[in-house]
Amino acid sequence: MTQVFLCGYYGYGNAGDEALLATLLEQLPPHVSPVVLSGNAAATAARYGVATCDRRRWRKVLRTLQQSQAFIWGGGSLIQDVTSWRSPLYYLGLMTLAQRFGCRTIAWAQGIGPLRSPVYRGWTRAVLRRCLAVTVRDSGSAALLRQWGIPHQQGADPVWLLSARPVAPPQEKRAIAVCLRPHRHLTGDRWQLLKMALRQWQQETGVPLLLLPFQPQQDLPLAEDLYGALVPEQTQLVSCEDPREMKGLLATTAGAIAMRLHALIMAASVGCRCFALSYDPKVSYLMADTGMAGVELEALPPDPTALVQQWQQTFSAPLPDYQPYLRSAAVHRAVLNLL
Repeated sequence: MTQVFLCGYYGYGNAGDEALLATLLEQLPPHVSPVVLSGNAAATAARYGVATCDRRRWRKVLRTLQQSQAFIWGGGSLIQDVTSWRSPLYYLGLMTLAQRFGCRTIAWAQGIGPLRSPVYRGWTRAVLRRCLAVTVRDSGSAALLRQWGIPHQQGADPVWLLSARPVAPPQEKRAIAVCLRPHRHLTGDRWQLLKMALRQWQQETGVPLLLLPFQPQQDLPLAEDLYGALVPEQTQLVSCEDPREMKGLLATTAGAIAMRLHALIMAASVGCRCFALSYDPKVSYLMADTGMAGVELEALPPDPTALVQQWQQTFSAPLPDYQPYLRSAAVHRAVLNLL
């Protein structure tokens, strides 16, 4: 068996990152024995039935790296310094150590950047050049790697292929899922505008809404505040920790309005119409790559009626053909056969 160390933002209750991990575990070849780096090792081990390593226990992390034959940066926007300068330091440091210990390294389904620091840009180029394979999930990352002269393959985000776990629909009538998150671009005025628009839409059309906090620690207070502003009889709030069940839940809906990237991908992959509220380049890349409807959060129309009209048009339009993105996501699975 080949021991492979899986490195990502796992174990923190973010359904998007957990979906990446679940997809990666589904796609690993049979001869691979994974060890997952996790912020909550016990919970990760219990949910997925895998060996884990607490990311804060550095002695164990180093020992696991030394014992592993391969190392995977397991998806997501790990290498960016907009959210925090500590994040790329941690992940680049681990990749560098893995390469020095002789591990075969793969950067899998990455979203590279934004990287403002010239130190991080240079370091990222160096470690990617030493990787056995590099795959990226969006056109922006691919353009950056072409500029750097780094061989790579671009495919749609692998969560397009995550298996859904069937769940009972929480409402008789198919609802529109709403997945929002706190962000500096979601200012007080914009938050009030969204609340007014969603309530107006309910009052005018009777549309049921299903509020889904993707990372409850961050998103639940926002969802609870939104719940209090909406029509109670037409609104439900559901928390779900397993990403496969979250995808199954989205399969019961008629569509999704979401800021969270993987909420949009999960919903689209099970045949839902989607409307993106982009707060980050990765969401804008998804909109550009797929033609998904949506708006930049900083460019929200000032009138709630205009927003309601955009939603009405989106959810009454023909369902987009997302089959090419399901096929494109297989690129990430293919490179795992190199392990």
